[in-house]
Amino acid sequence: MTESEFNKFCASLPHTHHVVQWGGAQVWKIAGKVFAIGGWNDESENLFVTFKCSPMSYELLKNQPGLRPAPYLASRGMKWIQRTGPEIMDDATLQDYVKASYKLVALGLPKKTQKELGWILER
Repeated sequence: MTESEFNKFCASLPHTHHVVQWGGAQVWKIAGKVFAIGGWNDESENLFVTFKCSPMSYELLKNQPGLRPAPYLASRGMKWIQRTGPEIMDDATLQDYVKASYKLVALGLPKKTQKELGWILER
């Protein structure tokens, strides 16, 4: 997934906004809360993508090839994974995890904020 493809995908999700911060990372938020980060790639062509996940997904993914606990976030006990390469997770699957991250973050918003955005997500 290229940076452009990542940004286009994240922009397609409702009520999102984009900022560039933390040394040029592509940061995507809903109601001010981060749900996905693209950037920090190594010398390869791979865009590193960071996303929030459930505790079960975190345990399943954290030691898989091309995936790792997200630097800075996972070390603070948060369940965030960073995809560093497509070895085990293709772009379609990555998009599914980014959507799930979006939903996890949105579900954590106060009901008042969800209502102000015009929707309340189902649990």
